[in-house]
Amino acid sequence: MKLYNTLGRKLQPFKPQSPNVVKVYSCGPTVYDYAHIGNLRAFIFADTLRRTLSAQGYTVHHVMNITDVGHLSSDADVGEDKLEKGAKREGKTVWDIADQYTQSFLKDTQSLNILQPNGYKGRVDGYARATDFIPQQIEIISTLLEKKYAYITKEAIYFDVTKQKDYGKLSGQKLEEKETAVREEVVQDTDKRHPYDFALWFFAVGRFEDHALQWQSPWGSGFPGWHLECSTIIHETLHEPIDIHTGGVDHIGTHHTNEIAQTEAAFGHPLAQYWLHNEFVLVNGTKMSKSLGNFYTLRDVREKGYDPLAFRLLMLQAHYRSQLNFSWGSLEAAQTFLNRIRGWADLAHQTPEQFSEVNQTYQPALEKIYAALSQDLNTTEALGWLSGLVNQTDTHGWSPKDLAMLLKQLDDVFGLGLSERLDITDQQKSLLHDRSKARQSSDWAAADAIRQKLEKEHIGVRDSNFGQIWFRL
Repeated sequence: MKLYNTLGRKLQPFKPQSPNVVKVYSCGPTVYDYAHIGNLRAFIFADTLRRTLSAQGYTVHHVMNITDVGHLSSDADVGEDKLEKGAKREGKTVWDIADQYTQSFLKDTQSLNILQPNGYKGRVDGYARATDFIPQQIEIISTLLEKKYAYITKEAIYFDVTKQKDYGKLSGQKLEEKETAVREEVVQDTDKRHPYDFALWFFAVGRFEDHALQWQSPWGSGFPGWHLECSTIIHETLHEPIDIHTGGVDHIGTHHTNEIAQTEAAFGHPLAQYWLHNEFVLVNGTKMSKSLGNFYTLRDVREKGYDPLAFRLLMLQAHYRSQLNFSWGSLEAAQTFLNRIRGWADLAHQTPEQFSEVNQTYQPALEKIYAALSQDLNTTEALGWLSGLVNQTDTHGWSPKDLAMLLKQLDDVFGLGLSERLDITDQQKSLLHDRSKARQSSDWAAADAIRQKLEKEHIGVRDSNFGQIWFRL
């Protein structure tokens, strides 16, 4: 298996630290608003990575954080706390906002068949919230102060980036090169020694005097900076160095660079071996973002009548390191492709006689799919092989047992919910079969009656060019 490592900017053979175990950490959402579909691409990418590693035989321990404090409206140390901004917008407490949008995010991930993180056992839902690690963040700050990598001003405790000779190695940009492009707004604290020094802890003074989230520390009341939570959570859950750290390309220059700096300074060893980053989703050639107002959420996708899994499929149709220009036309095409795949999967229910002969022709296609994914998650090529497999049903057939095995294997890597096509009763299969025959005979009244009967059992039916497709209501 080969992966493109941002640290070094090249494709590398993947060699985990332990032969059969992989530790993966993914930067999660800041829960102050609905995640837009550009945000969700990062989580579909991380999920595809995890599925591919599992298909390669690895046991994957995966942790994802939930940012519910400390993320300012800039990735630097300027602007308003995003959780406070959300609370003011909706007239709620920051805790209510964090809970509301955490639940919204979890529903989105469930709709997209994104596997729940499994490496952190302290929470029922498997995610690690920043506010659950305040004491541990304070401990790391103490360590950095003792080692003289950090210093205290009246407003905050900062990490001194000049103490690290290779600061910026992830982006390939040296500190002196960053200095030439520094913006004046980066420096708000006049006691800050260097423009790129970043906050580990904000004191509840000045602009943050009335900050809604405050904790006591040995240095005064306040709250942690955004970058510190990921280093802390990794240290407490997976234990660095981990094998793979994922996130969006917008994290490379600041957030992930700062994670590396503080971890290496505090513990004396690397944070991660491989750094993987997904590209942006664009709208009309421009990055999708809340600040520009050119974003869509998964709610918009549903309201326009599209299945969330069609959006997942759309994201898989482009390589994760390629920018993807979103349009409703492209989502329509992805929905058509998904319907075609589902119609193929449903053939076992509707015309079981087509699957009467045992046939192993799917094995070469599966091997091609696995091979494509092992080359830096080439989902574009892998889906091409899936499309070819679907087309083979015109001349080849499988037994129901073979089909069930195949759909499970495809689900394990693509996450499109195909194995669920088999998860209905024999009676419901028979009703679907009878409805299909009624439509073929133009007996619309009988077909409609069967549809109503299925709906009472919470099974909906949609007719497409590939035949009828059922779904759960």
